[in-house]
Amino acid sequence: MWHDVVDLRDFYDTPLGQVTRRMLRRGIRELWPNVRGRSILGLGYATPYLRQFKSEAERVVAFMPASQGVLHWPPEGPGATTLVDETELPLPDLSVDLVILVHGVESSEYLRDMLREVWRVLSGDGRLLVIAPNRRGIWARFERSPLGWGHPYSQNQISRLLRDNMFTPTRRGRSLFVPPFRSRTVLRSAPAWERIGRRWFPTFSGVLLVEAAKQLYAPSQHAERRRLYRPRLVRLPRPVRPVARGGGR
Repeated sequence: MWHDVVDLRDFYDTPLGQVTRRMLRRGIRELWPNVRGRSILGLGYATPYLRQFKSEAERVVAFMPASQGVLHWPPEGPGATTLVDETELPLPDLSVDLVILVHGVESSEYLRDMLREVWRVLSGDGRLLVIAPNRRGIWARFERSPLGWGHPYSQNQISRLLRDNMFTPTRRGRSLFVPPFRSRTVLRSAPAWERIGRRWFPTFSGVLLVEAAKQLYAPSQHAERRRLYRPRLVRLPRPVRPVARGGGR
């Protein structure tokens, strides 16, 4: 199930949450160094990672699932957040260039339907960036952060999930090697943990970042099944009217 939006906000207000935000922002920027003129949709609880794009992208909006709740964002100016059903995004087809899915794949009860909606609204050359807790990382084993709740993924599992829903993984990244401890000494050394982890222990990152492109050439198995078992109307024979027998003259 989805995290409560208030719990997510409170986590990112803590020192541990602030370090999480800084480390993941760097990982996102490495994959998307230039978003000038692009439209960006954040799905799940993506607002901690969208501010860096506001002055650069053409449009930045955030959709928060109804089961999670919604908070106003950004604090200054008009709101750019909307409460939605993640299986029916209120956007036309091919209307978004970039989608960031955060605190989503590990939480949604309708994961495949949500990914199909992302596929629908994403432009032909658009990109989806999935940020998911790493099954082998230490963050998935501690409930003191949102990454310790829900379903964690291995690299192969997240790639398979995307392929099964008509996405092709294009680039991968890893982030959050600092342990999820509240010690100020540990948190201050987060950049050093990041450098050491990427070089020597990449398997044990806290999160996986996977960028994917739309797969336009292969129908999904689900679509094939729906087409195979689609009910057909069968013409029923007309009822035969009884022939009146001749009566008396």
